[in-house]
Amino acid sequence: MAMEAEATTAPDMALADTDINWHRLDKTRFHIIGAILFTAQSALLHPIAVVKTRMQVAGSGLSHMRGISVFKHILKTDGVRGIFRGFGTSAVGSLPGRVLALTSLEVSKDKMLKYTEGLDIAEASRVGIANGVGGLSSTLVSCAYYVPLDVICQRLMVQGLPGTTVCNGPYDVVHKVIKAEGFRGMYRGFGLTAVTQSPATALWWGAYGTAQHIIWRSLSYRDDMYKKPSHIEMVTVQATAGMVAGACSSVITTPIDTVKTRLQVMDNFGAGRPSVLKTTRKLLKEDGWRGFYRGFGPRFLNMSIYGTTMIVTYELINSGSALPMT
Repeated sequence: MAMEAEATTAPDMALADTDINWHRLDKTRFHIIGAILFTAQSALLHPIAVVKTRMQVAGSGLSHMRGISVFKHILKTDGVRGIFRGFGTSAVGSLPGRVLALTSLEVSKDKMLKYTEGLDIAEASRVGIANGVGGLSSTLVSCAYYVPLDVICQRLMVQGLPGTTVCNGPYDVVHKVIKAEGFRGMYRGFGLTAVTQSPATALWWGAYGTAQHIIWRSLSYRDDMYKKPSHIEMVTVQATAGMVAGACSSVITTPIDTVKTRLQVMDNFGAGRPSVLKTTRKLLKEDGWRGFYRGFGPRFLNMSIYGTTMIVTYELINSGSALPMT
């Protein structure tokens, strides 16, 4: 969803080749290609997520180590299988969630573009608003599905660490969590995720749109030009903007992610139910404010690479699913 692409509807104008909205997509192809490409992307990034998660858990002995050292430690103790713990559950379980996320993103964005059409606002701002609303809606819709999956995958990632329950696969995780806390236990961190991830996603898409807008302008492209960028130029601009958006987002969201991760995987929380406040106080007591940035390096790398690969993958899905212009 290129910022400049959606600023024009003329098929022969600059950047019109990336102007692919919901009404121009073959929906079946869109979801099939999306499932394949995003699963491949998840496989690329999963080891970084495992490293980040283990660094964030108290008592692991890894919280003060560098990311590359943690990676080597996991390889040495658990082999390649260790850095892909939870991937099978994540890959298969994410398929329905991706359908929800992609559909709500595109539908919301398309409706917002139509709603704001004709309003007296700059076209770049109009597209930025549509992108932000799309990202916000996507997160809210998919959050109810992804939080239980997140609980399962993260518990599998930290198997063997102090303070965690030993589980033999995803079904055993579900059984033990529900037995200990009821169905509510599968939604540990849901409120924190919903409240923080929704605006964070809107921020990500806004940063992506802004970065792309600035880059296209710096390359002297305008909406009313007939000069079109090459395919390499489009991919490079989209990838760069995605990397910038991911990097910015990681700086803001890492403290929240650290609290959420510990809330979802730790079982030695003492009396009563675990809560955001209890987890935050314990983290402050253990390591001060610095503790909130445990795993920042891997998360920064993860979100930067994620931003780059996600948006390029997303644009490839759109291009591969586009119906002919009429």
